Amino acid sequence: MNASTPTTRLAAAGPALPEMPFEGSPLAAQLIAALRDFLHGELVDLARSHGIDHEHSPDKALLRQVWRRSHALGFYGMSLPPSMGGKELSVLDQVLIKEAIYATGSPFAPHVLGELSGPPRIGALVRKATPWQMEQFIAPVARADKAICFALTEAGAGSDAGALQTRATQDGDHYVLHGRKRFISGSPFADCAVLLASTAPEGAAEREISAFFVDLHAPGVEVVSGYKTMAGQSHTGDIVLDGARVPAAQLIGERGRGLALALGRITVNRLMHCPAMLGLAQVALRDARDYALERRQFGRSIAQFQAIQHMLADMATQWAAARALMVQTARAIDAGIDARAQASMSKLFCSEAAFGIADRAVQIHGGEGIVQGRRVEFLFRMLRMYRVLTGTSEIQRNTIARELLATPASAA
Repeated sequence: MNASTPTTRLAAAGPALPEMPFEGSPLAAQLIAALRDFLHGELVDLARSHGIDHEHSPDKALLRQVWRRSHALGFYGMSLPPSMGGKELSVLDQVLIKEAIYATGSPFAPHVLGELSGPPRIGALVRKATPWQMEQFIAPVARADKAICFALTEAGAGSDAGALQTRATQDGDHYVLHGRKRFISGSPFADCAVLLASTAPEGAAEREISAFFVDLHAPGVEVVSGYKTMAGQSHTGDIVLDGARVPAAQLIGERGRGLALALGRITVNRLMHCPAMLGLAQVALRDARDYALERRQFGRSIAQFQAIQHMLADMATQWAAARALMVQTARAIDAGIDARAQASMSKLFCSEAAFGIADRAVQIHGGEGIVQGRRVEFLFRMLRMYRVLTGTSEIQRNTIARELLATPASAA
């Protein structure tokens, strides 16, 4: 960029971080400003009136109210194709928007765009869904009339996604499903699921995994959601299938291509967790900085002690380095580069850096930082989870090493 090129700037994400040029499009800058107004305005009032905070999640009725309001304002579904009301945003724009949402610290941050159960869950399906499936499942989610979740993992199929045991046996023009899905984000308030099951013949050596739209209110389907994650939230549940009959018309794409469908956008999906981590890490850094300025010991604020200053400096530096990697990876994907290694690097480095920031934030808060109810204590637990979610740090290292050691086609 030359000196005469105009640069769009946003206000600094927080006083604890230096101002920097905004890397996204003017449209993304406008959407971020509007979303901040929404999150800092009416959603603050909504959270206060219903007693919602990071420890007390909204129920389905309140979430539906937020989804529909977000849709009316033009936010919900912005990641979808323009033909479905989307904004035709680049991956970089989507990353920056999501980071800004989480940096507000709002308990509604995961919900304003339907991240757990809305349009981000269906974007990759638009090219595979039949017209009937579009009408029955995709369009209602895009309009915020229905919620959807993605059901892949099981008790014995986490990192090894292909080891799932849920079976779908064809019976005429239906498939009969048996099994149990585990740790399914968004399932407690979803109406339907994109669910993966084995369609291989009994005893077959090869894996054959297919994807289905499944109505979670149908006979033989039950969502069990009586547990919470370590972050204290109840966004996760199990889906129990006991002879559920699913019409063959709800098979997504070709039989046996379900795992390819699930992994087809894994590069983007891994990257898209990074802005949430770094947005929350911004909150932890700001809270730590503010507490250090307010807390007085030995006649002065603890922010005047070099040990505290160095922790804050390391936190800000780690955040800036992680963010630079995230932005670079988004640009690579937008340029059409196969960025599998870069996405895993981003997920690995951002999750480890964000948790390190939260850990130091707790240390700066001292005794106050280990008391339940303090936001910094919640952020510590939440950011610890990201080292596991969507592929553990160890899985990311495996992917990076595999890509580094792969023999180039030209050298084969």
